[in-house]
Amino acid sequence: MRVAGLALGVVVSVVLVGLAAARIAPLGLTEVLGFVTGAWCVWLLVEENIWTWPIGIANNAFYVVVFLRAQLFADMSLQVVYIVLSILGWYLWLHGGSGHTRLAVQRTPWREGAVIAVAVVVMTVAGRAFLLTIHDSAPFLDALTTSMSLAAQYMLTRKLIENWHLWIAVDVIYIGLYASRALPLTAVLYAIFLAMCIAGLLEWRRSEAQALTAGPPRNDV
Repeated sequence: MRVAGLALGVVVSVVLVGLAAARIAPLGLTEVLGFVTGAWCVWLLVEENIWTWPIGIANNAFYVVVFLRAQLFADMSLQVVYIVLSILGWYLWLHGGSGHTRLAVQRTPWREGAVIAVAVVVMTVAGRAFLLTIHDSAPFLDALTTSMSLAAQYMLTRKLIENWHLWIAVDVIYIGLYASRALPLTAVLYAIFLAMCIAGLLEWRRSEAQALTAGPPRNDV
C-alpha cells in the first residue's frame, strides 16, 4: 500500500509540475512547487523520515513567494521562521535523544503545554494588532494561524505527539482562509494536510507505543 501511494505521489507531482511549467493549466509554477514539496514533506513527517526537513525547507522557500503575492504577510514571515526551526528539528531528530541518538516520539509535559498555550494567546493578540497596521487581508486569522503554527512547529522539532492536534486545528482554518484568497491549490493542499495529520497522529501513537517497549534508538539514518 505504501509503495503504491509513493508511486502515485511521484506521478502526480511530475504531472502537476509539468503542466505548470508548460502553462497548460492555470496554475502558478511557484504554488505548484509549494504544493508538491508540502505534500511530500508531510508524508515523510508521518513516516518519521529525516528527509522531511530538507524538503520542508524547500517548501517554505516557495511559500515565501506565494504568500508575499497574496499579501498574507504573517504567513510569509512564518515561512522564514519555519526554515530556522527546520534546521533545528533536523539536528534534534538526529541527535536529540538520549546519548545523542535519534529522537523518539514523546508527550508534552503539562507545564510546557500550559506555557505554549499562553504563548499562542499572547502572540495572537499582539500579531493581530500589528497586522492591522500593515493592512493585512485577514489580521485575526492570519495572527491566530501563525501563532498556532509556530507552537506546532516547535513541538514538532522535539517530536512531541501533541503537535498533530495543533496542526489539525490550523489546517481546518487554513482551508477556508486560502480558498477565500483565491489560492485554490493551496486550499486543496491543506485539505490533504488535514487528512495526513490525522494519519500522522495515529502513526505516531503507534511509534510511541513501540518506543516504550524498545531499547534506545539507533543513530543511523
